[in-house]
Amino acid sequence: MKTILLSALLLAGLGFRAAAQPPAAGQTRGSESVLPLKSEPPAKLIVDEPLPGPLAQGKVIIQYRTENLRIVPVFGEATLDVSPRIGHLHVRVDDAPWVWAHASNDQPLIIVGLPPGPHKVSVQIADPNHTILAGKVVAFTIPDPKHTADSGHDRH
Repeated sequence: MKTILLSALLLAGLGFRAAAQPPAAGQTRGSESVLPLKSEPPAKLIVDEPLPGPLAQGKVIIQYRTENLRIVPVFGEATLDVSPRIGHLHVRVDDAPWVWAHASNDQPLIIVGLPPGPHKVSVQIADPNHTILAGKVVAFTIPDPKHTADSGHDRH
């Protein structure tokens, strides 16, 4: 009888200790903080019109941001399954046959040296393997300095 009582107390004590153990990390954190790419929402690109002050001086500064994609200078097949999703921008000016890869998340697009007149800039987000995920086109006009600035002539 003493053996049964002792065994019951030991089992109860072990059960008590097991219940007192801290919960496992998965129990307290909930679901994984990193989702598989197929579960992530699609990447989104928001592109502003060029800043008006610099544009009046012939300098194009375009601010942008992305959602569900981080812009980083990482390229190649091995990075396609990284989560959260990563990528870079492809930027094309006036239907040029070439693009440049913009891989800085904290810098706006800056374009100088365009002649006066209408222009457009295509901004696309691409995955590390250069597959286009989304894009926007911004149209604007570089003012002619001959027509926008006071030419310095005397006024009567």
